[in-house]
Amino acid sequence: MALGYVGVLTVRVEMPWVSNLKEKRALVRPVVERLKARYPLTVARLDGLDAHDWEVIGVATLSNDYGWVEETLRMAADFIAREGEYRVAWEETDITVLGGEDGEEA
Repeated sequence: MALGYVGVLTVRVEMPWVSNLKEKRALVRPVVERLKARYPLTVARLDGLDAHDWEVIGVATLSNDYGWVEETLRMAADFIAREGEYRVAWEETDITVLGGEDGEEA
């Protein structure tokens, strides 16, 4: 029996028209901050911090309800896609079972 579920969403956003880090941060940082304020999530800028035209955003949540984790990550992905002036190049969602008998992923 599962004790809970850890959900992780990873999203790569691209903005090839941006020419410097300051401009990129002005596009990405507000979306990350609003996402943290709006949903019960941990959010971090993970990769591409020194690149001016792309970045990877990571989102994580934890619950004893698989459906809640899945829906919360879907809302976060939709929010990221909708709120920023960039394009989502790819996204990946992983939900891991906690306390499962063989530690399999759901």
